Amino acid sequence: MTTFRRGLVSAPHHLAAQAGADVLAEGGNAVEAAVATAAALCVVYPHMTGLGGDGFWLVHAPGRDPVGIDACGRAGAAVIPEIFHSAGLDAVPARGPLAACSVAGAVSGWLAALDLARPWGRPLPLARLLEPAVRLAREGFPVSRSQHDLTASALGELSPRSGFADQFLAHGAPPEPGSVLRLPVLADALERLGRAGLDDFYRGGLAASLAADLERAGSPLTRADLAGQRAGMVKPLVLTLPEGRVCNLPPPTQGLASLLILGLARRLGIPCAESFEHVHGIVEATKRAFAVRDRELGDPSAMTADPAAFLTPEALARLGSGLDMERAAAWEADGAPGDTVWFGTADASGRAASCIQSLYFEFGSGLVLPGSGVTWQNRACAFRLDRGGPRALAPGRKPFHTLNPALALLGDGRVLAYGAMGGDGQPQTQAAIYSRHVWFGQGLEEAVAAPRWLLGRAWGAASRSLKLEARFDPAIVEALRRAGHELEMVEEFSPLMGHAGAVELHPDGRLEGASDPRSDGAAAGC
Repeated sequence: MTTFRRGLVSAPHHLAAQAGADVLAEGGNAVEAAVATAAALCVVYPHMTGLGGDGFWLVHAPGRDPVGIDACGRAGAAVIPEIFHSAGLDAVPARGPLAACSVAGAVSGWLAALDLARPWGRPLPLARLLEPAVRLAREGFPVSRSQHDLTASALGELSPRSGFADQFLAHGAPPEPGSVLRLPVLADALERLGRAGLDDFYRGGLAASLAADLERAGSPLTRADLAGQRAGMVKPLVLTLPEGRVCNLPPPTQGLASLLILGLARRLGIPCAESFEHVHGIVEATKRAFAVRDRELGDPSAMTADPAAFLTPEALARLGSGLDMERAAAWEADGAPGDTVWFGTADASGRAASCIQSLYFEFGSGLVLPGSGVTWQNRACAFRLDRGGPRALAPGRKPFHTLNPALALLGDGRVLAYGAMGGDGQPQTQAAIYSRHVWFGQGLEEAVAAPRWLLGRAWGAASRSLKLEARFDPAIVEALRRAGHELEMVEEFSPLMGHAGAVELHPDGRLEGASDPRSDGAAAGC
């Protein structure tokens, strides 16, 4: 186990983790390190995240309640169901210009987080925070196996999209793992933000370039839509457990589902990790939690239920009533895929950030804007065109998000920031890591690396099966099969399970981190 004292970053790409760790070594705080990490990830993991995506944050400072940052973009003012129906579509498409119909909120989240941290001391210059991303984009970085594989798997959808081939293909083919990719136009955009300020993305010269390129590509977004984007400070949802408080983001995220799984599973008397009861109990809790998620969650302004009301002891008792610890229940889930990055930071003053960003599908809408090198997200395909409720498309609404970073304030003084990528897998992986580490005492690295499961959809494939990595004890696999679970065995350290990570602050000042061996990441510190 490697521990640090001055600062720590966990990220799914080692170059991004080092970018954040270097900021901490220069005296930067946890938020500044997170912004440096976020920007670097937009370069070295461009299939997973980018300036054209959304993001969410949880920020902890000693003696204060955690603060949430909602950096979700809204549907444009002209984005109504009729523009899709007139194009012969019965849903918001996953690719192309009509998929790029919600504003990118991630950069507004960086701005809000830095404003939140401003009272903590003399800030580092923004240009310094973005410098690693600028350098990596201009000088080049090695293409990851993950980028190569996901580019290849979606090549037919992505290669015709505006600007994609010019930026992300090599002679019409996915660049080979380890080959050097340079993104000079994106480097210029990042450098401009460092010089002009992050607000330039929404209300300055870069905003004018983005809006013009979106219009030329056929997106319904306008410069006025960009100008209206501001991240919001939100009160996190909180689940109180015997060992402490667990925090997550309110809607439009699925943070409630992550907390419900923990709240239900904690009541089941699971005896130990790596047992039938551990996997079966959390899987059955997931089914109950996802039913609430799919029925209730979406744009908060259109919801009728208070998400915090589901987290009371009485509500958890009702929701968990009749949960069978011997037989698998049938279920129908409205699942979602997702390519995402979670990253976490901590500093020597006891501050921590749990952050998540995404373009949604690999490379989002596939639109790469030529004036900036920005890849635009396709998060709006989570909207529904022809049904009411909180996920119905309307101008100015926020799309439903699978993104949800987690933060636990434990009774023994530890602070645990953790999270994962992977759509439906995010709440399940959070539950696996938290239960293994907090309830059953596994080390942080062991809890992140241990074999995982996934109920439902992954990487765009509609499936109701319970997927298990091959490292599970065969006796557990057989017990799950006898209980009625529809099982699908996948490879060891399967990419289907997504990339997870964690950062933990101990009361004695030690900082401990873990990064997923399924990723290209690292826990880097000083």
